[in-house]
Amino acid sequence: MQLTDFDYELPEERIAQTPVEPRNHSRFMVLDPLEKTISHRHFYDLKEYVEPGDTLIFNDTRVMPARLLGWREGSGGKVEVFLLRRIDKDLWETLVKPGKKARKGQVVRFSDELTCTVMDSTDFGGRIVQFHYEGIFEEILDRLGETPLPPYIHEKLEDKERYQTVYSREQGSAAAPTAGLHFTVEQMQELKDMGVNLGFVTLHVGLGTFRPVNVDVIEEHVMHKEYYSIPQETADLIMATKKAGKRVIAVGTTSIRTLESAADGVGEISGKSGWTDIFIYPGYEFKIVDAIITNFHLPKSTLIMLISAFAGREFVLEAYKTAVAEKYRFFSFGDAMMLTRH
Repeated sequence: MQLTDFDYELPEERIAQTPVEPRNHSRFMVLDPLEKTISHRHFYDLKEYVEPGDTLIFNDTRVMPARLLGWREGSGGKVEVFLLRRIDKDLWETLVKPGKKARKGQVVRFSDELTCTVMDSTDFGGRIVQFHYEGIFEEILDRLGETPLPPYIHEKLEDKERYQTVYSREQGSAAAPTAGLHFTVEQMQELKDMGVNLGFVTLHVGLGTFRPVNVDVIEEHVMHKEYYSIPQETADLIMATKKAGKRVIAVGTTSIRTLESAADGVGEISGKSGWTDIFIYPGYEFKIVDAIITNFHLPKSTLIMLISAFAGREFVLEAYKTAVAEKYRFFSFGDAMMLTRH
């Protein structure tokens, strides 16, 4: 398939710069790929589209304050260090800007209590750094680090917690699993009281989520690797849901990738953890996921390919065209959609 098959026209003013308040007052487009219908609702109407016994699966990852601003010891030149993943206790894979001067042995100082030393380079132009500090690293990072926002958001975020889901708990992501940003604590309780099950998995979102696809033929694209974990309790809940003939509804593309990576077969899953580079595009047969809640994704992105695999490329692009015409808000702080099958 060609990359251009997943392109669509998006006026810049449709890219949401700030989140809607309250969280669940965003708009909500409900798609039925079999009936080819499109409904326009609000996210607080979700309860009308789920049934007792259905299971919602959430990604409970938490965005790290991953951007550290410092200066090079010796020259005093400014440096930005962006944390990608922890390799060992104080050893991290990072992106460093400017990278040319981040040579092996260079010390970067962020404050009196935190420095790092460049230990090595990575295959993708990043740096392995060793942090030195006194105290607890997570507390220092929380004070000094900045929460990164996607490159298409130019407005300053007044409340950092607004780029976290209300159920986030496992710190490790470079970006938020944004479909979950629409849920409030009260709405989750309301769904639970209805008899809807809530299950949790973890996938730490990497910066590769923003990396453009640079090949013309999508089958040649190589996905980035991300760490995931599924508790046995969640796997058991999914299996019980399937056995009862109810639906597993994935909240966000990261939950989809986690569930489909861990599938042992059609309708079969077990608790496990590891690294996934699963790439889902049209032609893929879903093994676990029966319905999807997601945001509106970038043109020509792997995420719109994933949604197209579930609901059909032409129908998805038609829905996106409708969303632009109806002035829906796009991307991380934008509106939501639900794709369901009977």
